[in-house]
Amino acid sequence: MFLALKEIKYEKLRYGLIIAMIVLVSYLIFILSSLSLGLSKENTAAIESWDMKSIVLNKDADLSLRQSLITKEQAHDLNLGNKQALLGQAGIVVKGRNHEKVASQFLGIESDSFLAHDLTLTSGHKPTNKHEIVMDTAFQDQYHYKLGQSVKLNSLTTPYKIVGFTKNAKINIAPAIYGKLSAWSDLKNTNSQFVASAIVSQTKDFNPHVDNLKSYATKKFVDKLPGYAAQNATFEMMIGFLMVISLIVIAVFLYIITIQKLPNYAVLRVQGIPASFLVKATIAQSSILVLSGLIIGALLTTITAFIIPKAVPMAFNLPLLTAVGGGLLVISILGSLIPVKTILKVDPVSVIGG
Repeated sequence: MFLALKEIKYEKLRYGLIIAMIVLVSYLIFILSSLSLGLSKENTAAIESWDMKSIVLNKDADLSLRQSLITKEQAHDLNLGNKQALLGQAGIVVKGRNHEKVASQFLGIESDSFLAHDLTLTSGHKPTNKHEIVMDTAFQDQYHYKLGQSVKLNSLTTPYKIVGFTKNAKINIAPAIYGKLSAWSDLKNTNSQFVASAIVSQTKDFNPHVDNLKSYATKKFVDKLPGYAAQNATFEMMIGFLMVISLIVIAVFLYIITIQKLPNYAVLRVQGIPASFLVKATIAQSSILVLSGLIIGALLTTITAFIIPKAVPMAFNLPLLTAVGGGLLVISILGSLIPVKTILKVDPVSVIGG
């Protein structure tokens, strides 16, 4: 450790550049990880707030909430308990005076269901009639809508009044609007035969045993959300490639530095310093460089978390970022092992004599 610190202190510019490279790589990986998590939450924030364990959809809907419809007769045959709730979903466009149009998702719920009971508001109150709605806070923060304001949904001429705001109500990367299930029927333009898009259950073992309906686990339903699996796979591959690139870059830098220091190592070997000591010094040096880079990268990420606009879908999760940082540290140690073979085979006579 002493030798590693001495070398870093003596060659400030050389090792400073290596630390700067590690800072940039770690910062990029931290930001990509946060962006991946943020986009993932944008897809599932509303679903996570329901605390559901399974969902019942029409068998022909191909696990798509927007394509599923449940009839009144099917819902009656289900004998729903207090752990199950009807849910209506419809894609809508929100139009307000002097405001831009916003594509959103309307979620129709029943007032006596657990979905309505567990709906947490940041301001206002829950809908009391079919023409009152609760919006995601994105409408308040990004689009500047206010409590008491009236908006129009789709091509309907009847205005809907904003009576509340709720946080993290997003599904399929679109802000959600909660309202009455009866309002969903109007927005979906369905007849009285259909009562909902799905049945959300807080139990895993809820099985409909009704023709044309099927229960799915939450994970299976979420994985089938449009673009969700592909998006996560893309970010995971990008982060994985960056990890591999980090391993290669760190190994190359350390190898070049090791080759340049072979005469020094030869002198130390002649003086009786064991090869194991030099190997430990190399690994310690790598760990110090990467830890320094990770700390600075983490500080930059923290600053970014405070200044980044709310519109950017990023979520900073300490356990996740810690795991990513730990992975980079392990990779750096693996990279430092590559020059070890050169250190172990150094021949003092040939190096000094040459």
